[in-house]
Amino acid sequence: MTGRDRERMAQLLGALERMRLDEYVRHMGSRRRLIMDSLLAGLFRGLGFTLGVALTGALAAALVRHVVVENIPLIGGFLAEVIHAIQARM
Repeated sequence: MTGRDRERMAQLLGALERMRLDEYVRHMGSRRRLIMDSLLAGLFRGLGFTLGVALTGALAAALVRHVVVENIPLIGGFLAEVIHAIQARM
């Protein structure tokens, strides 16, 4: 092996260490760890989706109430009925 080959091997070894390929291979080789990581990722995605929809719905409700308070003709009356129906069911 020449000096250039050794230098190239050192560069490749450094690149593999920076990629943390050994950790990735160990992670993919452990079914239990892979399943747990996937399960947790799915739970957190579901939680994030739920919170996002709840916040978006709350903002929409606040906007609708503002429109009703401003009493925009036609839309305001219809939205007022919808809000009263929703509040009656809560």
